[in-house]
Order: sequence, then structure tokens, then C-alpha cells
Amino acid sequence: MLSYSRPQACRTLSTRLPDTARKPARADRAEGELERRQRECRPGFDLAALLKGSRLAMGNVDTVPAGKYGKASLEKLGVWDSVKDKIAQAESVRAALLLVSQGKAALGIVYQTDVAADLHVKIVGLFPENTHPPIIYPIALTKKSINPDAQAFLNYLRSMAHGRTFERQGFTVLVPLHQS
Repeated sequence: MLSYSRPQACRTLSTRLPDTARKPARADRAEGELERRQRECRPGFDLAALLKGSRLAMGNVDTVPAGKYGKASLEKLGVWDSVKDKIAQAESVRAALLLVSQGKAALGIVYQTDVAADLHVKIVGLFPENTHPPIIYPIALTKKSINPDAQAFLNYLRSMAHGRTFERQGFTVLVPLHQS
């Protein structure tokens, strides 16, 4: 089995940049640990006030993994009850990001790796890792696989070169990589 994790997954509270602003590429990855800790959302933070009467975009809390993780974080931080009636639930995390990007929601809870793909959105807060279940993407070869290329594809994903590609996109590789 091969697993990848999104260490910043669902840890980002994002907002739209002003129309005149553009974020530099990869700005989040260059951030130092001190800056990261200063932006970490703390228990009881006033999320409802930050919304300024607008909505909080996030994946559907019953069906979208990012929505489930986001709700768990808000509950753990003690702010869910203050915003549960202000949620704009989307069918996917990218749809939630689009609501923020288009200015239809003041803030959104999305993956850091998704924020990196939208030049109109920036991260304004991070949820501590201990506020939601671990976010892991496993992959394995099934016993009934009949595709002759399946093992080669799995080996490719396990290669060091491909693992570094995942890491550049903000993922953490959870298993040792193999030389290819």
C-alpha cells in the first residue's frame, strides 16, 4: 500500500484577494514556521465576526471529505455553533474555493493545495492538525486486478521521482520511496 497525506489539508481558512492584488506563485510554501504559527486558528476565535455578514464556503459537511474535516475542526475549536447557519455548502472543495474566488463567500475552508491553484485567493488562517482526523490518500493493488500494467503503475507511484512530485504539490509521502 502507498499512502499520501495532505499535511495542510483542510487546515486553511481562505479569502479572496482584492482585484488589484495577485499573490506570488508558491507564496505559502516559503512561509516560515513562526508566520505559520501566528496564523493558526485558536479555540474560540470569532469566525462569525470575520464573515462580516457573509457566508463561509466549504464542502458539504455530510458528503464531501473536506466538509467533514472542516466541520470537525470548527467543532474542536468551539466555533461551529456560531457559523453553522452561515455555511454555503458546496458539492466539492473546488466548488467551495470558487465561491470564495468569485466573492460569493467571504471565507472558505479548503485544502492548501487547492488555494495554490487560484491566484485570487489567499490563506488567512490554518487549522491545527489535531482538530480533524488525519487526511490520507491510500493506494493499493487489489488481489483481483487483471490489468497487466497495474503493478508497473504502482511501482511508478512509489518511485522517488514521483514522490517528490507529490511533495512539491504539498503532500507528504507516508511510506518509503523506492529508487527507480
